[in-house]
Amino acid sequence: MNDEEKQESLGPSSLTPRSNQRVPVNFSLILEGRTSAGEQFSVTADAVRVSRGGATLITDAAVELGSTVVLKPPFGRVLDAEVNGVWVDEVDNQQRIGIKLLDQNGWFAE
Repeated sequence: MNDEEKQESLGPSSLTPRSNQRVPVNFSLILEGRTSAGEQFSVTADAVRVSRGGATLITDAAVELGSTVVLKPPFGRVLDAEVNGVWVDEVDNQQRIGIKLLDQNGWFAE
């Protein structure tokens, strides 16, 4: 199978690059917010994927969809984010949350 045939078999959606490409990472950060019961928390979370506008974090914090959290990464500045996904990974049974950064310039804005 040549390159052209491979692209055809993948379909048109695979040919269009994502505007917000996700990149695998491995770093810890401080995650702060309020639990679903309204109690404040500050925990260490592990970032496993980031994009310009968001991230996937591993955390056991009891957060709700739509809640606002604060991220304190080991680099850059403190960032506000909104929780836009909460699920448990079937492979490792750990909770993951998807977050959308509220600053449109993303992780590395000045």
